[in-house]
Amino acid sequence: MKKSILKSSTSILVLSMILYSCGSTEKTSNPQQPTGINQNFMDKSFNPADNFNRYVNGSWLDKTEIPADRTRWGSFDELRKNTDDDVMVILKEAISDKTIDPNSDQAKAIYLYKTVLDTVNRNKAGIEPLKPYLAKINAVQNADQLVALLAEMEPEMGLGFFGSYIGADAKNSNKNVVYVGTGSLGLPDRDYYVSNAPDSKEKREKYVLHVAKMLQFMGDSEVVAKDNAQKILALETKMSTATLDRVERRDRRKTYNPMAFADLQKLAPTVKWEAYFTAVGIGKVDSLVVSQPKYIQAIETVLKENQVADWKAYMQWTALRSSAGLLSTAIENANFEFYGKTLTGAVKQRPAEERALATVNGRLGEALGKLYVAKKFPPEAKAKAQAMIANVMQAFDNRINNLPWMTKATKENAKNKLNKFRVKIGYPDKWKDYSALEVKAPEQGGTYFENSRMYARWSHKKNIEKMGKPVDKEEWGMSPQTVNAYFSPTNNEIVFPAAILQPPFYNYKADEAVNYGGIGAVIGHEISHGFDDSGSRYNADGNLVNWWSEDDLKQFTTLGSALADQYSALEPLPGIFVDGKFTLGENIGDLGGVNAAYDGLQIYLKANGNPGLIDKFTPEQRFFISWATIWRSKMRDEAIKNQVKTDSHSPGMYRAYVPLQNVEAFYKAFNIQPQNGMYLAPDKRVKIW
Repeated sequence: MKKSILKSSTSILVLSMILYSCGSTEKTSNPQQPTGINQNFMDKSFNPADNFNRYVNGSWLDKTEIPADRTRWGSFDELRKNTDDDVMVILKEAISDKTIDPNSDQAKAIYLYKTVLDTVNRNKAGIEPLKPYLAKINAVQNADQLVALLAEMEPEMGLGFFGSYIGADAKNSNKNVVYVGTGSLGLPDRDYYVSNAPDSKEKREKYVLHVAKMLQFMGDSEVVAKDNAQKILALETKMSTATLDRVERRDRRKTYNPMAFADLQKLAPTVKWEAYFTAVGIGKVDSLVVSQPKYIQAIETVLKENQVADWKAYMQWTALRSSAGLLSTAIENANFEFYGKTLTGAVKQRPAEERALATVNGRLGEALGKLYVAKKFPPEAKAKAQAMIANVMQAFDNRINNLPWMTKATKENAKNKLNKFRVKIGYPDKWKDYSALEVKAPEQGGTYFENSRMYARWSHKKNIEKMGKPVDKEEWGMSPQTVNAYFSPTNNEIVFPAAILQPPFYNYKADEAVNYGGIGAVIGHEISHGFDDSGSRYNADGNLVNWWSEDDLKQFTTLGSALADQYSALEPLPGIFVDGKFTLGENIGDLGGVNAAYDGLQIYLKANGNPGLIDKFTPEQRFFISWATIWRSKMRDEAIKNQVKTDSHSPGMYRAYVPLQNVEAFYKAFNIQPQNGMYLAPDKRVKIW
């Protein structure tokens, strides 16, 4: 559910997973039999038919405080913290291992980790590591020099305006092509720049103050820094205004604009594109894809205006902002004041060791992943997950067959796409090769800043090497220790890293009703992403090709609009509403996922027998309770404001029950009647997949 895990991916979990405890069954009263439902988190003073989230999660909500170093807290956050603790133990064991090969991938992970924590040398260096880059920026005198510098710096430090990369062609998913994308902005979404809503205006004002404060680390006087901060906001606003809004960006048809090289040159004639592509290492380009042509035209205008001082201020700020976490703790902490506290409401930073581990996981995740799966991922978990996936896939196939609004021809196309799904579980068959990556330990003179630059150059080179080669569909977009999952439309694949397929989130020894309500619904969610309003635009081969009849597509769009309207009515804070159109893909994923997982459970029970009541709950009740447990969460107000602008997921408290209000089996499981709070009139319930 989180976008851009890869350039063309959709992942599920931004909020929560499940923490399970053991309990007794009605049949055996065996305290060792795991059920997966912690009844201590429930508040049974509430009627589940009136307030299902409070019934399932009420006690947890009342007793839980968001940790000071978090902006939200829920089942997923707890699980991720536990997983990070496991990986930290593995990393420290590797650090203590005197026999480890100093040239191994694991050693490189250790070296990077140590340099992140080497704050003594980071503080001693201060802003010095950035000064050579700032000097190059300051030397720019015209547009040609600006573009030349962008090309020179792209392999290790993007300076904004625009960028390029190699990725799968959306209409020929086996082929890699050149993409030209938008530049970097300091605020996380267009809405912060263009909206006059109170929160956006407030954040803009605080952003200018923050930029002015940060620029003084580079030696600017307070007066000059304030003036440059205003110039930066003005330039970024001009650039942002030319971009697609958050709903438009979800429509791949609008961001897929193939053109000949000559047409790009006409779009922005001031840029010497041939020289640019040569300098970044791509070489001669005959055709390419421009994500947002209107934006490139706006950059042409910016270059023609020739406001060189404004360009420099923007590039210096972009360089400082992207490097703030690599420099002194004073710079890092000042950056956190805005991006952590102001934007998302965090009270304090996470511990330094946790931040260092996050860096290693992000850059050398598969190096640690090899060690992680050996210790934490039993083969039994994978085997049982495969069986569950097969049942949920079968259920989705059955649901396609039974759709009343879809014609036979379109159903066959949908089933063909489903049958061609690739499924990846646990970890890659072929691990990432880090042999060409150089990382130096502190005792070797290595620094966090320089190791980051070397990683950026290595990553850029790996990307450029894809040019002219077929797409590697064995590549993973997440490391095994990532508590998440994703769907890739161009690969037509669903991917489940090991960390999401283990206790306590998923217990292969536990009650299947709870597992289907948890990981089963995650599986269903990822399958449904192939058929949401965005994923459904790709065919069985992962190509952006329409496979719908005109009438069926109209029906699908109408149903999606009805679901979007449900969510757009939700108001998590006064005057702050969920954007149903922006979150539509994830909401379709939730609705389709819970339906397919429920039907998958019925397939399992038919084949293996119904265990009956456990903890006085039927399998169907346990399934829905498990689903709501997944999405228990608390968020700080500023985090909610930021999420509705920038995150395509609805807040977790709504995911716990809103999809269920559209599911007939939910009404039967808890005897929900018209007078109950959870009741939605039949004609208001949305059934898509």
